[in-house]
Amino acid sequence: MENPQKRFVLGLLAYAAQKDADPERLCKLSSIDWQALTGKSDEPLTPRQFRDLWLNAVHLTHDPLFGLHFGESLQLAALGSVGQLVQSCATVGEALTHASGAIHLITDLFRMEVSQSGPSFTIHYRPNPDHEKDQAFVLRQMMELFMVFTLHEADGLVLKKISPKTVCIPYDLSKPEEYERVLRGKPVKKPGVYSMEFESRYWDEPILTANYELQTLLLKKVSEQNREFENAKAMKERIRSYLLTNAYLGVPTLEQMAANFNTSPRSLQRKLQDEGVTYQQVADSIRKSLALNYLSSGTYPVKEISYILGYNELSAFSRAFKRWTGTTPGHYQKGALT
Repeated sequence: MENPQKRFVLGLLAYAAQKDADPERLCKLSSIDWQALTGKSDEPLTPRQFRDLWLNAVHLTHDPLFGLHFGESLQLAALGSVGQLVQSCATVGEALTHASGAIHLITDLFRMEVSQSGPSFTIHYRPNPDHEKDQAFVLRQMMELFMVFTLHEADGLVLKKISPKTVCIPYDLSKPEEYERVLRGKPVKKPGVYSMEFESRYWDEPILTANYELQTLLLKKVSEQNREFENAKAMKERIRSYLLTNAYLGVPTLEQMAANFNTSPRSLQRKLQDEGVTYQQVADSIRKSLALNYLSSGTYPVKEISYILGYNELSAFSRAFKRWTGTTPGHYQKGALT
């Protein structure tokens, strides 16, 4: 079965080679087995190897905006069946919807969400809170890459040049004019937010390479890859992945989660105990991560975040948050946005 992560890493090395960086040396510096990577092995890179690969790519190419420029040149073929699926969709909106649902096959550093509101639609890139500190450098490079790639992937697929209404990035930019050129708009600094907003007229823009029969086959292929990806992970990681992907649905009960995995609550709890955790601990860790992310973004009021996370009373959320962090949600949000 195809490994989308491996295809992506090979695409990164190919781009680095075009920038006069020796891909074999890049792998050696990053403790990656070159022969295994270019052979039939599907052994995934460790988080450290992936981080070191990015660090060394930036260093050897002398390009601090490596992710931004890689995203500008990235071809859909580098994403394997996920890229093929995007090409086979009927419209831009359909392509974005399928891409957001498959992004975890390529990276777990962030998730991609698409929302529609009146005259526009917005693509949100939500960092995985678990990686915001230990993978901060890679996360920034990957977020910039996929923001640019999302914009430029439409070139050649539609008969219009698509440009965003607004682009939000949570930090100051060293070369704002280069970001403005690549992103086709002047980025706005907004703490905790990576997003691009587009006029709704682009949503139904037809894709020239649309192919319904091919799309059906690719959806099946991506679904199989997703099952393999999920089954390879420990139960606690599968639950974490499910909770993060479906965060907008709130945090389900143990019984509801067991039903999602076609097992009994007792069996699910037993599997988690074998891995040294309880369902409550996993759910609370996700609630904490999501709470910190939502509060830092400034997008939601505290009361709404409490409801999203499944608390019936704001006071219950406040008590839990203080137990996690030692401070109140309101105080944390105020400090994050100043």
